[in-house]
Formats: sequence, structure tokens, C-alpha cells
Amino acid sequence: MKVRVITSPQNPRIKDIVRLRERRCREKKGLFLVEGFKEISMAMEGGVELDSLFFCKGFFRGGEEGLLASVEARGGKLFSLPPRLFEKVSYRENPDGLLAVARQFHRGLEDLVLGASPLLVVTESLEKPGNLGAILRCVDAIGADGLIVCDPVVDLFNPNVVRASRGTLFTVKVAASSPRETIKWLKDKGIEAVITTPHAPLEYTEVDYRRPTAVVVGSESKGLTPLWTEGFSLKVKIPMLGRADSLNVAVAAAVVLYEALRQRREGSD
Repeated sequence: MKVRVITSPQNPRIKDIVRLRERRCREKKGLFLVEGFKEISMAMEGGVELDSLFFCKGFFRGGEEGLLASVEARGGKLFSLPPRLFEKVSYRENPDGLLAVARQFHRGLEDLVLGASPLLVVTESLEKPGNLGAILRCVDAIGADGLIVCDPVVDLFNPNVVRASRGTLFTVKVAASSPRETIKWLKDKGIEAVITTPHAPLEYTEVDYRRPTAVVVGSESKGLTPLWTEGFSLKVKIPMLGRADSLNVAVAAAVVLYEALRQRREGSD
């Protein structure tokens, strides 16, 4: 393998990695960071193009040599860093010695492949990377057909989205769209939008999710816009019996999605 060694924090490539923590730089260069053996492996399985891989053998835990060879075989450049320099570019508390620079990918609604009775998740204006990552994990866990991200405040390629998703950003079909385009697309496809709101008349268990369904969740601070709350009649809530008036958006999405999974599994028996 051809490995280049970098020892100085003033190296231009090191400076570029640090800049990729900023959304503006990621968007300008069309690149993003993927850290960790599992996440990088899943990115490669998902067909993500890796521009380069930075590593430090001092943090390796076993099995990394095969990954290095695979990255190089696909055209990625390899760079070896000393421990202190790797800690500078890593965004994890306990790094495993692997950090990749990957090329961004973009999908639209037309790229979603739907099953006979699709189950989708739609998010609108999510603000926190941890929540978007957690929703990605849930979409992957229940085998949903995909995630539609509408007008996100948070960048899909934020390093914390990648980390919180545990690599499922690369296994879930994610499409970006506007709310208006998504609403039209759902209606054209005959997919029922289930609107989650604390003021709904129905509890989330009172809905039939076995038909084509899109579970729609809104921003952490403002919820869904009137385009959704006034444009669809099927609204559900999760009962709140204590002092809190709502759940974390990722938790709420998981609760509704696992009810959908339960119904679909029982309906197929």
C-alpha cells in the first residue's frame, strides 16, 4: 500500500479536515467526514466514494488493515498520522484511529424505491444532528422504505449526524425535498401522511399503518408548519401522563414507527 505520512498540524490536508467540521466548507467542497471503522465500512457498502483515509495505528483495535486495502483499491488516498495529530482531527472522545473524507451524495424523491405498501418517514426543519441521526437509526431498524428530509436546519452531512446514525446514513434511502414537493409527491403516490402533533384527536395506536404511510415529524422547537397540520386530516398524538407535554422528536418518531411495525408484522401472520 502507498501510505503518505503527515506529522505537522500545519499540513494543508489537516487544515482541510478541521474546516470540514463547518457546514459552509462542506457544502463548498462537496465533502464530509466519516469517522470510525463501522461507519466507514458501512459507507463503502453503501457506495459512498471515499476521497482519502487518515489513520493512526496507535488507536487500532483489530481488523483495520483490510479496510485500508479496500479504500486504496477504490482509489482513496491513505495518510498515516501520529497519535497527537490524529486526536486533533478526530471529533470523538475515544477514537479508533480511522477518519475518512468522503464525497457528498444527493438523492431526490425520484430516487426512492417503494415497496407494495411503503412506510416512510418525513422530517421537517429538524435542528439537532443527534435527533436526525437517531431517526435514521430507527428508519433502518424497522426496515422502512426511506426518509424524506424537508428544509432541514441541520446539515445531513454534519459529523454528529453521521456519528449519531451509527452509519445508517449510508444504509437508509434519504431524499431531500421541500415540504410542498413532498406533499404533492405523497398524494400522487397515494401515500397517507400521518401527522404527529400533541393536539391530535387520535392516539397513535388508533391508526392503520398497514396501508401506504408516511409518518411526519416536525422541528424540535416549533413542530410542523401549517402546510402539514392544515393539509392533512390524519393526526395522531402520543399520550403524555406526566408534566412534560411532549417527547423528544426522535423518541416520538420511534414510538410511532414501532407501532407501525407491530401492525404490519401482525397483519402478515
